[in-house]
Amino acid sequence: MTATDPAPVTVDADRVIDDLTALLEIPSVSGSDAEVEVQSWLAERWKHEGFDVDRWDIDLPTITADPDFPGMEVDRRAAMGVTATLKGTGGGQTLLLDGHTDVVPPGDIDAWSGDPFIVRRRVVDGQDSLVARGSSDMKAGVAAMWAATRAIAEAGIPLRGDVILAPVSGEEDGGLGTFALLRHGVSADMSIVPEPTELNIVPGNGGALTFRITVRGLAAHASMRTSGVSVIEKFIPVYRALEELEARRNADVDPIMHRWPLAYPLSIGTVQAGDWASTVPDLLIAEGRLGVAIGETVQQARAQLETVVAETCAADPWLRDHPVEVTWWGGQFASGRTDPAHPITSIVAEEHRGFLGNDPEVYGGPYGSDLRLLTGIGGIPTVHYGPGVPTSAHTPDEYTPVQQVVDAANSMVRLILRICG
Repeated sequence: MTATDPAPVTVDADRVIDDLTALLEIPSVSGSDAEVEVQSWLAERWKHEGFDVDRWDIDLPTITADPDFPGMEVDRRAAMGVTATLKGTGGGQTLLLDGHTDVVPPGDIDAWSGDPFIVRRRVVDGQDSLVARGSSDMKAGVAAMWAATRAIAEAGIPLRGDVILAPVSGEEDGGLGTFALLRHGVSADMSIVPEPTELNIVPGNGGALTFRITVRGLAAHASMRTSGVSVIEKFIPVYRALEELEARRNADVDPIMHRWPLAYPLSIGTVQAGDWASTVPDLLIAEGRLGVAIGETVQQARAQLETVVAETCAADPWLRDHPVEVTWWGGQFASGRTDPAHPITSIVAEEHRGFLGNDPEVYGGPYGSDLRLLTGIGGIPTVHYGPGVPTSAHTPDEYTPVQQVVDAANSMVRLILRICG
């Protein structure tokens, strides 16, 4: 198949949306029992549809002890790995379609228009859409890659290379599923991660490191405030120094990141201090996220933040003797990048254009993702290309346009035929 040929098969649009609806109504929040349930459900469906299914229990003690393990923020009692392969006849390239099935918690239920795990179909921003947690990030992408592969299989179209469907867990808090997938021995010539890009192409993204800052002061009765040392006052210069660091780190960024006003954000997400209104607070714990620049190592990014905090402490008499502690915990997302000149980028662009008649935008993402594991540990050229609105991810009334899901699936049919032969 060439870039100008029509695909010999298209997906059943109603079936794609039915499958996506069923996926969305499994509340597979990271760390919950349903995170494993959705993997098992897909394995059974794919086995029934005739795919070559491999299902295994992830050995959590062993995988988390691996020196390259990317981190985890939630407690898990169990985790499962699944692949479903459409076997080729031989001699072709293998394509890995990797999509995560875990979702973030819904947050404030009152901010939703209904139950986050009961799908509502309604018009959003002028588009017929499905509203539910995980609709954009990224079960729509999982449904699209499934539908495309199934359409080719059911049409009996022979491929030379293999297509591997990999629904992974644990992406939201570090990348457990894809890391375990690679350690299980799964590899490919190319990979597409159908994260929500509105059918644009993302060949790279910045990383994200979770950190904790601990500031210690001296408690005193509030009526004698000056006899104590408030950790809130001591945190202020640290916070300002981090703001200045963020500005310096964003002064010169990789060209694919120019789309964003802030390519590598540094944010403080939580601050906890004090335990009594009439006491000078003596302990402050702040947690945040440090964006990792494309081309920068995790160690380099950490060192910059640690240096800035140490310099701030050195300039303050109290903090000099009671230095702020910085610890790194939870998800540790390195950056990742596939050369935009790699054939996978042009192939996706050409097949998208052949089906939809327009040119997708090519840009880098400011968020961490499993792309960095696939390109780094796996050595697999990878791009994001999928349905869904990125700004809708993790929000109340998260949504994805129905037509984007169908278009993504049909575009992926062309991609599979092109790459796998």
